[in-house]
Amino acid sequence: MAETSGGDASDGDKQSSGTRLQTVVVQAQKESPVEAARSQLADVPGGVSVVDSEQLSKGRTANLQDTLAYQPGVFVQSTGGNDAAKISIRGSGANTSPGYFREGIKFLFDGLPLTGPGGTPYEFLNGSGVNYTEILRGANAFQYGALTLGGAVNFVNQTGYTAPGTRLRVEAGSYGYQKEVLSAGGVAGGFDYYANVDNYRNDGYRDYSLSKSQGVVLNLGYSFNPKLQTRLLVRYRDEYHNDPSAITLKQLKHDPDKASSTAASSGAGSRRPGSTWVGSKTTYTFDDDAKLDVGLVYYDYPHNNSPDSPTNPSYWDWHDLSFVLNYSRTDQWFGHESRSSAAFTSTEHLKGGVDSTRANKQPVKVVDYGSSFDHVFSFGNDLELTEDLWLTTGLSFINVRRSTDIKYVNTANTSGYPSKDTYENWSAAPRIGLRYQLTPDLQLFGNFSRSIDPPASWQYSNSAAATPFVKPLVEQKANTLEVGIKGSHGIFDGSLALYRSWIRDELLNVQIIPATATTAAVTSAFNAESPTIHQGVEAGLNTLLWENSVGEKISWRQAYTYNDFYYRHDDTFGDNQLPGIPKHVYQGELQYQHPSGFYGGVNVTSASRTAVDYANSFYAPSYTIFGAGVGYEAPKKDWKVSLDLKNLANEKYVTAVSPQYDAKGKDVAALYPGDGIGAYVGLELRY
Repeated sequence: MAETSGGDASDGDKQSSGTRLQTVVVQAQKESPVEAARSQLADVPGGVSVVDSEQLSKGRTANLQDTLAYQPGVFVQSTGGNDAAKISIRGSGANTSPGYFREGIKFLFDGLPLTGPGGTPYEFLNGSGVNYTEILRGANAFQYGALTLGGAVNFVNQTGYTAPGTRLRVEAGSYGYQKEVLSAGGVAGGFDYYANVDNYRNDGYRDYSLSKSQGVVLNLGYSFNPKLQTRLLVRYRDEYHNDPSAITLKQLKHDPDKASSTAASSGAGSRRPGSTWVGSKTTYTFDDDAKLDVGLVYYDYPHNNSPDSPTNPSYWDWHDLSFVLNYSRTDQWFGHESRSSAAFTSTEHLKGGVDSTRANKQPVKVVDYGSSFDHVFSFGNDLELTEDLWLTTGLSFINVRRSTDIKYVNTANTSGYPSKDTYENWSAAPRIGLRYQLTPDLQLFGNFSRSIDPPASWQYSNSAAATPFVKPLVEQKANTLEVGIKGSHGIFDGSLALYRSWIRDELLNVQIIPATATTAAVTSAFNAESPTIHQGVEAGLNTLLWENSVGEKISWRQAYTYNDFYYRHDDTFGDNQLPGIPKHVYQGELQYQHPSGFYGGVNVTSASRTAVDYANSFYAPSYTIFGAGVGYEAPKKDWKVSLDLKNLANEKYVTAVSPQYDAKGKDVAALYPGDGIGAYVGLELRY
C-alpha cells in the first residue's frame, strides 16, 4: 500500500496552492490462492492446469468426472455413480477396468501423498473440502516426486482463510442422487480451522448400482511467526457401492439400464468400512527466503471387495506411511536468477495384505505385501539464461521394492515362481526443459523427460488361486518429448501441447479368466514384451466471444485430446492400438453471464470409437452427448442455485470399457453404459 498526504500548511501556502491535498490510498488487489497457483505453475515448461472449485460449484459436484471435466489430456468417466471412475492421463492405466486402484498417476493432498506402493484407492477422489486442483501431466509433476507417465493430481484443501464462515450445500437429482455438505471455517489469531462433513447417495441409472458414502475433512493450521507455519489435515470416509458390471453392445442398445447377468449373483461391489488419511506439513522460511517443508502422512484403508460374493469375497488391509522433505532456495548466478530444489519422498506399506475367503469363511488365499516401498530423491533447478528464456533441469533417483509373501493358497502353485519373493531396483530419471516468454502473457515451452512407473504391490500376486505368482514384473519406463504454447492473447486464453512417449515394459492389465454365472472376471498385470508408443495432442482454449459495456458476456471453453497409443511391431498384435481410451475426445461449453449473477449455457461431449481388445477386433461405438445448465449467484456471494441437465438426447453410449486380450470379433461383455438423461439441482448458502 502506498500513501500520500498533504501536511500542515501556512495560510499563505494554502492561498498559493488554492486547495489542500487530500489523502490518497493506492492498494493492489490481493492475489487469490487459485491465481497464485496458476502463476507458480506457469513456470513449469510443460502441460499443467488448475481447476477452481468455486467455478465447479456452479453445477453438479458429484464425483471426479465433474471435477476434472474440460481438462485436456485427462480422460475420466464415472461408471456407476460412485468414486470408482476410470481415469487416465496420457494413457496411464488405460488398460485397467473401472473400479481398480488408480495407477500411473500420483494423487496428493496439499503436496502430501495419497498414492502409495499399492496405487491409489479411490474413496477420497471426490473433491470434498478442496479449494482447487492442480493437474501436472507427465513428468511435469517433477516437483511432487511424481515420475509417472500420467503425472500428478494435487488437491489443495480449503482452510480457515479460504473458506471462512458456515456453508451449507445441497444437491439432488435423477436416479436417487443426493448430496449434502456442511462446512465451517475461521481464523483466530495465528490459528485457523476448516471442517467439512458430507453425505452422498446415488441409487444409480442402472440396476444394482447403489452407491452411498459419508466423509469428514478437517484442516487445522497455526502460524508461530512469519517464518514458521504448520498444518494438520485429516480425512475420513466410509463408502459402499454395488457394481452393475460390464455388458455387451447388444445389451447396451436394448437395455443399458440393466446390470450384467452376473453382477448380483457374483456379489460385485465394494465396501470401504472407514478409510483414514492423516497428514502433517510444516514450513520454515530462512532469513535468505529459502524454504524447508517437512511432511508426514499415515494412511489406513481397509477394503472389503465383493463382500456379498458367494465364492470369493476378499478383505484388503493396508497401512501406509509417507514422508516428504523439500528444500528450495533462490540465488543469483553471475547476475542470473537460479531457483534450486532438493527433495526426498518416501511411501511404504507398514502393512499390506489380501485375505480371500469363501462365503463359509473357508480361506482361499492369504498374501502379505508389507515392506514394499517407493523412495524418490529429486534435484531440480530453474536458471534464467536471458530475461525471457529459462532452462529447467532435474534428476531423480528412484528406489522401488516390492515384497510378496503368499502365506496360504488352497491350490498348488503351478506358476513356476516362488510364493515368497522380493523385487528391488534403482532407476534414474533425468529431465530438461526450456520456456521462452514471447510476451509477458504467452509462453513457448519444450521438455524431454524420463518417467518410471513401478507396478502396484498387489500386482505381484494374481488374484487367481491356482496361479499365485504370475510372472516377475518390472518398472514401466518412458522417454517423453513435449512441446507447446500456453498463455493468453487478446480474447484467447489456453494451452496446446504435443507429446510423444517411447515406452518399454508398459504395464498392461487384461482379463485372463472370464466371468461366470457365479464368479467375477479375473485380470492380471504384465509387462508388454514389445515397445509401445503413446503420443497425442492436448488443447484447451477459453474464448471471450462477446462483452458489452455493462459486463454481459458470452464465453466458449473447449478441450480437445488426441490419444494415439499403439504397439511397435509386436509379434502378436503388430502395430495395433492399445485398448481402453478413445482416440479423440472433445468437450465444449458456450455460456452467457450477466453481471447480476445469472448464467446459463449449453455443452457437448464427443468421443470416437474405443478399441476393446488388443487384437482390435471389437470396438465400443463413438458418441456425442449434449447438456445444459443455468444458475444464479447472488452479488454478495452468500447464496447460489443451479440446474444441471445431462445427456439431453438420452443417448445410449459407452462411457468406459474393460480391456480384453482378444475378443475374436465377438460382442463380449466389456462395456460400461453412461447415464441416461438427468437433471440435477444445487443450492448453496453461506453465512
